Order: sequence, then structure tokens, then C-alpha cells
Amino acid sequence: MEQTIFQHMDTVRSITEKAISKIPEELANIIPKGFNNNIRWNFGHIAFVQEKIVFEILGEEKNVPNEYEKLFGAGTKPAQWDIQAPTLSEIAIVLSEQKTRIKEFLPGRLHEKLSTPFTNKSGITFYTAGETFLFSFYHEALHMETIKQIHRAISLNQ
Repeated sequence: MEQTIFQHMDTVRSITEKAISKIPEELANIIPKGFNNNIRWNFGHIAFVQEKIVFEILGEEKNVPNEYEKLFGAGTKPAQWDIQAPTLSEIAIVLSEQKTRIKEFLPGRLHEKLSTPFTNKSGITFYTAGETFLFSFYHEALHMETIKQIHRAISLNQ
């Protein structure tokens, strides 16, 4: 079963990586009416949250650039940015390297209990590394749908 879970991660992340490679940089910062964030924020948020709920939650240090939390953490918005955000290409590298690190770090640890249960913003509590990892697929898909909606809104306004 573990092999299937990691294959699913590959599938989900491949969709994300394909999408980020197709978005022109000039569209990445546009926030259409009705949205709080832009395409760049959503891709960066995927990387930041995955890092947090795979590595940090198990006591490992995050391995994304330090500014990712300030730029892409929960509750942040591009309107509040006071530092330069990474390019889509830079985020794509983080996403790709993250996938490789997860495949090296997480096998055999899915049943590992978290030292402290983790409750997300939606009020869902997770007790094992596998629970948070599986939730990350749902989280990534939600943000990929938002990216598609933002891109569609931008296309309609051009």
C-alpha cells in the first residue's frame, strides 16, 4: 500500500509541475476580482504547506527558502508582501526537489505517531505522518483548482 501512496504523490505533484511550467510569469501576480491571492501564491503555498506537514511535523527542519513562510504561509496575501517573491521557475524547482526528498525521507514512516497531534485550520486533527501526508494530496488539489480558476478569470478579462 505504501508504494501506491507514493505513486499517487507522484501523480498529484506531476500535475502541479506540469501546470506551473505552462503559466507565463506575467500572469503569476494578477489577482482577479473575487480572489485573495494570485497564481504565484498558490504554487508557493502548496510547497510551503507540504514542507510543514511532511517534514516539520516530524521534527525535521523545513528545507524551503526562509521567506516562504512569510510569503506563502496560511493567512498571508500578496498584498502584504514586502519582500521579492520567487519566480515560478524557482518555485517549480522547490516543488520538484521536495518530491525527491519526500521519497527519501518518508517511506517506512507513514504509521509514525506525531509527537503532538496536529489540528489544521479546518479543525481536522491528525495523529500520524501518514494522515498528514494523505491530507496534503487533497490540499494540493484544492489549490490546483484555485490556480485553474484564477487562470480562467485572467483569460476572460484579457
